Amino acid sequence: MSHPQLIAEDVFDLAPVALFFSDFSEVRALLARWREDGVTDIAAFLRSNPSAIDTYYSKINVRSVNRRSLELYGATSFEQLKAAAATIFARENGNVAIAEISSFWNGERTFQSETVNHTVSGKRLELRLGITLLADETKPWDRALVSLEDLTASREAASRALLNERYAKGLFDYSPISLWVNDFSEVKQMLDGLRAQGIEDFRTFLSVHPDFVFQCMSALRTIDVNMQTLPMYAASSKAELLTRLSDVFRDEMSITFSDQLVDLWNGKLFQQREVVNYSLKGDMIYAHMQWAVLPGYEATWERALVALTDISARKKAEAYLEYLGKHDTLTKLRNRAHFDEEINRISRRGPFPTAVIVMDVNGLKPVNDAHGHAAGDALIRRAAEAIKKACGDALEPARTGGDEFSVLLPNKSANAALEFLQTLNLNVELNNQFYTGPRLSISAGWGVCERIGELESTLRAADQMMYEYKRAHYAKDGANRRE
Repeated sequence: MSHPQLIAEDVFDLAPVALFFSDFSEVRALLARWREDGVTDIAAFLRSNPSAIDTYYSKINVRSVNRRSLELYGATSFEQLKAAAATIFARENGNVAIAEISSFWNGERTFQSETVNHTVSGKRLELRLGITLLADETKPWDRALVSLEDLTASREAASRALLNERYAKGLFDYSPISLWVNDFSEVKQMLDGLRAQGIEDFRTFLSVHPDFVFQCMSALRTIDVNMQTLPMYAASSKAELLTRLSDVFRDEMSITFSDQLVDLWNGKLFQQREVVNYSLKGDMIYAHMQWAVLPGYEATWERALVALTDISARKKAEAYLEYLGKHDTLTKLRNRAHFDEEINRISRRGPFPTAVIVMDVNGLKPVNDAHGHAAGDALIRRAAEAIKKACGDALEPARTGGDEFSVLLPNKSANAALEFLQTLNLNVELNNQFYTGPRLSISAGWGVCERIGELESTLRAADQMMYEYKRAHYAKDGANRRE
């Protein structure tokens, strides 16, 4: 059987935490001397006499340390450890020392705290300190066990985690696009409930129960939004925005949200699409949305990140470019490109009959020559005004050349074309009464296409008729616009 003392020594030396076996008898004598000198408030005494703390630690006699202590401080021997004590046990926080001394001053036999030491090479150590005065009536302070648990790695990990958390929070808060963190868990429960009821064709279900989309919209929970979201939605604060989400997500959103629900039903947890929201001022916001369930929440959908990039300016630019692509900038009527598209479309599919009317402004060149192109442009705008008024809201006239205009009358025959021309002549006369300056005059030709493949020839016939009337007009006036 092993000797008990040897067993205790083995346990001390092989303990997984750093252990110091120390003699505190001189510490006891020092505290007694301070009492004799009249010290009553030990904490106040130590604060006013910092050197007394160094005196206290100089009275601690370390008798032995275990292996873990040498490893902890990076020392090769007990002697090296003692030789480097001044730098190893440098106290960065005087409050811990005052608390330790005050504890023993007040008769406590144990003390626990956290402190900072350094290795032999100078590396910072964060430690959990424990001191226990071992019971011995004859020598009450000559045996003290000091334990030191290394907290450095865990503290560094916690510090890195905090930095990462702050970094992620900073990326979220100061991202240049709008970011939302939403809770979709209730939506998931609603979808799971439908599956449990045996629903398989979800898209058909939504077409029959469109109210389900709005129920899911109301089930969303917004956890947080970033800074960029507030000006984008004209909100003064997060609180204002979160209490007025019904003003933000409405109308057109139900269409795109319906598509999003279908994707979710099919297990698509990362989605991108264009959506329409509204600011708190009521302005329409076009946004590109990227939606994703955050890692770790795939089973519940409790956290989903929504990134919204405002594309309203782009949409307006696209709409304007589309407008320019199909409209004439001078008259705001449709342009030749749009008219040609309509000719091709009706030529292939109808409807038939379709009447076509071709018009040309008379006397434009003399006006340009006598009064300048600004006066000529004004005459063209007046012609467009008269033609547009004759078309009403049902027809779309087009400026197909410099002073040429055309209009298609789908499902209309000769009578409709003649009625249009009568209305146009009345509008021209009214226009001349309203405007001063050069007199507006329009020559027109027309034709009716009855079947597929003949619209181009009908257009040419109408164009020929228009030029015959134009020649008659100039012959009547005794002038030629080409001169």
